Amino acid sequence: MEPVTLTTERLVLRPFEPSDAPAVHAACQEPDIPRWTSVPSPYGVADAEHFVGTIVPEGWRDDTTYNFAVVSRADGSLVGAMGLVRLGLLHTPERQAELGYWTAKERRGRGYTVEAGRAVLRWAFRELGVERLEWHAEAGNEGSRAVARSLGFHMEGTLRSHLVREGTRRDVWIGSLLPSDPADPADLAGQPGPSGSLGPAARDTTPYLPYPG
Repeated sequence: MEPVTLTTERLVLRPFEPSDAPAVHAACQEPDIPRWTSVPSPYGVADAEHFVGTIVPEGWRDDTTYNFAVVSRADGSLVGAMGLVRLGLLHTPERQAELGYWTAKERRGRGYTVEAGRAVLRWAFRELGVERLEWHAEAGNEGSRAVARSLGFHMEGTLRSHLVREGTRRDVWIGSLLPSDPADPADLAGQPGPSGSLGPAARDTTPYLPYPG
């Protein structure tokens, strides 16, 4: 996949650049980011440089992760990171991906993460043909779950003992979003899909047969 850039009213979502390393390093000093995500802890300058210089470009090149730097259109400052991860099923009949994100502490509470998420959802469903988008978070990550709910994810339950972290098994919350799920037109910035859906026309998606019981 060639890296792409997405824009919203307040944000630009673009691939990370080497010059972003200091801002990434600074953001990841805040304890909640290493606590709830997979970034190394402690998080050093070399970790940030490796992320922006190696992990991100290799992810785009190898179709394993599509990571965006979320930056302010007003001043270019880093708001956070967002991307599609675990893309092993993207180009299979499952057509599946997972949404992941973190937001710098000083940028939280302003709706930026939800705004960025809506742009990535449109891109995933309309341009990449995703048919099931998942959200995972360690149980207890209320901030991440609030964002997922605002984006329309359906909370499906808890994956017991799904995550091994620091030598301890932990539960994981899981949610999903389908291109056929009803969408709030305001969420899509005036770009609702057919019949108010997020995704492409039904003829372009695999038929879905829900279990009636």
